[in-house]
Amino acid sequence: MNLSKKSVAAGGAIALIAGLSGLMIGQMQTPEYRLTMYEKNMTELGRADQLFDLRYLNAMITHHRGAVLLAEQAAKSQRAEIRDLAAAIQTGEPKLIAELYQWKKDWYGDTRTVRDPWVAELGEVNDTFDLRFLNALIAHHEAGVLMTQETRLKSSRAAVLDNADTVEAFLQTSGAELREWRSAWYAQ
Repeated sequence: MNLSKKSVAAGGAIALIAGLSGLMIGQMQTPEYRLTMYEKNMTELGRADQLFDLRYLNAMITHHRGAVLLAEQAAKSQRAEIRDLAAAIQTGEPKLIAELYQWKKDWYGDTRTVRDPWVAELGEVNDTFDLRFLNALIAHHEAGVLMTQETRLKSSRAAVLDNADTVEAFLQTSGAELREWRSAWYAQ
């Protein structure tokens, strides 16, 4: 009887190891499997359900607020280009945020305020201040692009899809300009 229990336990362990090994090999040889799993369940905004657009609106409000918070710090820059960009962000983003809040209210009756995100503390103004800002804003743009790409896969609401397209086009263009500045000013 004792030998039988050990055999069953050993057999179960072997089956578990074989199954996990098979899954790992399958994922390594088939990267599409991981992409499919990512698209279905493992995303920042969650499943494509009736509340997906609300999650997008909240996330995009947070995204725009993050840009404003970075711009508030960047206003201290010694470079006119950075100060002008910071001013444009501080002027334009609140309008975009207001539109998203209005959609939340109209579509979901949701008037709750979204919390401000954590953003990088850029530190004192010195020789690398603008580099820190550029790096933070480039990463911020890249995260926004991922969000808009996910939204195009999961939303069916025309206004949300149009918003995602507009935001992504802006982030791609702006991100390219930020990379050019970084390359010109810091050879990176």
